[in-house]
Amino acid sequence: MRFGNPARVRRARELRAVENDAEERLWSDLRGRRLNGYKFVRQWRIGPYFADFACREKNLVVEVDGSQHADCKSDAIRDRSMSENGWSIIRFWHIDVLQQRHAVLETIVAALDDRLDSGIIAPDLRYVPARRELEI
Repeated sequence: MRFGNPARVRRARELRAVENDAEERLWSDLRGRRLNGYKFVRQWRIGPYFADFACREKNLVVEVDGSQHADCKSDAIRDRSMSENGWSIIRFWHIDVLQQRHAVLETIVAALDDRLDSGIIAPDLRYVPARRELEI
């Protein structure tokens, strides 16, 4: 464990051990640079939170959520915190990952390739871009 904090490493391992079918299937597409050469990690710590998946090269977090996250105020707080720390966040429902995985992967690629250039918040998709300082 390089530069590791044992408590954080233990928590990340616990989270990886309980991943669900949707996360497991999506991870099989993201791991090992399988998605257009982008490297993803699982359960990456960002501030006080752990991201399901993160592409550190592009500062993109991919979250896979169940129905308990519908209109979840704590997710909005979490998204704001990650965004303020320079991370863009994209969220998908478990069912979409399981039934529409190709579309989910295409959407992730669009975010990675900077083709999603503004925030999107819809009942079936949430993309929160990182906050960038205004250039003067």
